Amino acid sequence: QVQLVESGGGLVQAGGSLRLSCAASGRIFSINSMGWYRQAPGKQRELVARIRSGGSTNYADSVKGRFTISRDNAKNMVYLEMNSLKPEDTAVYCCNAELRRYVSDAVRDYWGQGTQVTVSS
Repeated sequence: QVQLVESGGGLVQAGGSLRLSCAASGRIFSINSMGWYRQAPGKQRELVARIRSGGSTNYADSVKGRFTISRDNAKNMVYLEMNSLKPEDTAVYCCNAELRRYVSDAVRDYWGQGTQVTVSS
């Protein structure tokens, strides 16, 4: 089994910062990419940021210049540094990994349970 466990969410004032972490564990052969998605009440889930095994990244336009995604391949971890937070960043943030459990496995999506980020005005 594969598990993704997030940590680091919480309540912060507008303009503040938070750092999210996600650890992938279990039977993992290789991870193609890891990313963060978020879902606010009444809205669809959206991609926040993604980082591939080679280090390339992409971000939602709404977070460019404020959020930074990074990855520790040796530890199967991904981080999201969030600065200059705005009330509209309030959402449940979920970690995602595209990975193979063994050499002949197909690449599959795995998700964490999510961590709440609340930004007060």
